[in-house]
Amino acid sequence: MKIHVYNRQKDLPLNKLSAIELIRATLEYLGVCCSEVAVYFVSEKKICELHEQFFQDPSPTDCISFPIDDSYLGEIFVCPAAALSYAEKGGIDVYEETALYVVHGLLHLMGFDDLEEKARRIMRKKEKSCMRHLRAVKIFLRPRPAPKR
Repeated sequence: MKIHVYNRQKDLPLNKLSAIELIRATLEYLGVCCSEVAVYFVSEKKICELHEQFFQDPSPTDCISFPIDDSYLGEIFVCPAAALSYAEKGGIDVYEETALYVVHGLLHLMGFDDLEEKARRIMRKKEKSCMRHLRAVKIFLRPRPAPKR
């Protein structure tokens, strides 16, 4: 399985390998077989542009998912700036919050939805299950390593 991770933001230093590991572990846990998936970590400006372009809503959001097909699962755009804001207000770890956005996006690619209450409850339960699994197997998003001197 090819997992493409692109870091196009500067708000939160991210270790690309930890993101790949998190995506792979989540897909394996969910029993998803696909040949490819892409995750883009983007700025608040970029997520607002995408939100406006595809959903006619210029406000910032945590993630946007574009399902493709069973083979190329799709693309997810995650906004770490949203996680920074939420984590600061809620006193939670920003890397865990960002990981939740990745999990949320993967679930959307699989067909989960959160527009109606019943579907939202099902999706939240699946998110919690995935996050518990990631904690149990000690797979986390991590900061980019410091440059070597």
